[in-house]
Amino acid sequence: AFDKNVLAQIVNPEIIKEQHDLKIVYTPIHGSGNKPVRRVLEKAGFENVTVVPEQELPDGDFPTVSYPNPEAKEAFALGLALAKEKDADLVLATDPDADRLGVYVKDAKSGEYIPLTGNMSGSLLCEYVLSQKKEKAGSLPADGAVVKSIVTTNLVDEIAKAYNVKLIEVLTGFKWFEESYGCLVGTHARDKDAVVAVMALCEAAAYYATKGKTLWDVMIDMYEKYGYCVDSITAMDFPGLEGMDKMKAMLANLRENPLKDIAGYKVLKIRDYSKDTVLDVESGNVEPTGLPASDVLYYELEGGAWVCVRPSGTEPKIKFYYGVKASSMDEAQVESAKFAEWAKAQA
Repeated sequence: AFDKNVLAQIVNPEIIKEQHDLKIVYTPIHGSGNKPVRRVLEKAGFENVTVVPEQELPDGDFPTVSYPNPEAKEAFALGLALAKEKDADLVLATDPDADRLGVYVKDAKSGEYIPLTGNMSGSLLCEYVLSQKKEKAGSLPADGAVVKSIVTTNLVDEIAKAYNVKLIEVLTGFKWFEESYGCLVGTHARDKDAVVAVMALCEAAAYYATKGKTLWDVMIDMYEKYGYCVDSITAMDFPGLEGMDKMKAMLANLRENPLKDIAGYKVLKIRDYSKDTVLDVESGNVEPTGLPASDVLYYELEGGAWVCVRPSGTEPKIKFYYGVKASSMDEAQVESAKFAEWAKAQA
């Protein structure tokens, strides 16, 4: 039943038949993805899937990695070595409970493997699914929607706007598309699902291959079309009881003394999810956030930039999420670095 629901999300089955030999290297990192991922890829029609042998079987000690996280480059060391040997198009890794997906794609021009962040792979899937559903049906359903967390890239906002699809933002913890490598295509699950993400990403790679493009080429095309939206995160540790007090004091100070600019960017709106308020800084108008109470501050800045400040729900740290929109990758990286410096200066 699970496979049937996942496979129902395929938009272009004929493309997979045409590109059945797409070279895929996959690792479950000793976790639960091994059988469902391979089974679904086989049923979808992908015939050239190689699993990293050292990481294939379940092992709760995760002997080949210090931390089994597909966000970490270390988790891909064995997969990338195998990919170079096999000349693979894609290198994929699912986390131990198979709800998050890490991706490296081969750049046809340089031959190098380029890592995609969760924001990148999720945006690629968003663009692919919306564009293909529109192309197939002529239009998207009137009640079509993209759901993302408030700390996920605003590139998705631009994609949703371009396809005239409703964008719904939710707090972190609701994970249909989040920046930390998780997304869900379809409605078969109530959380993110790396099995459907693997299948959809492989389908997208197959489709774009028929156009003579790699997923990295398409990522650049998207940046050129929507703007170079670059997002990052800076986490600051506050250990011990003293740290907890410092965290509370920092957030209290941000609320009592609202910021007018951040890293040289003018603050346009301040969302305080603990008070359910969205303050328009210039007019003074206040509207509700429409979301449950949460200890999160979000700053909408000029030029499509943004900053979100929230304490971690699991560790003694405050996370600063931020994003910029620029006309080139170099410019975006320079501007993003300014926010990193600003975040570090808040300690």
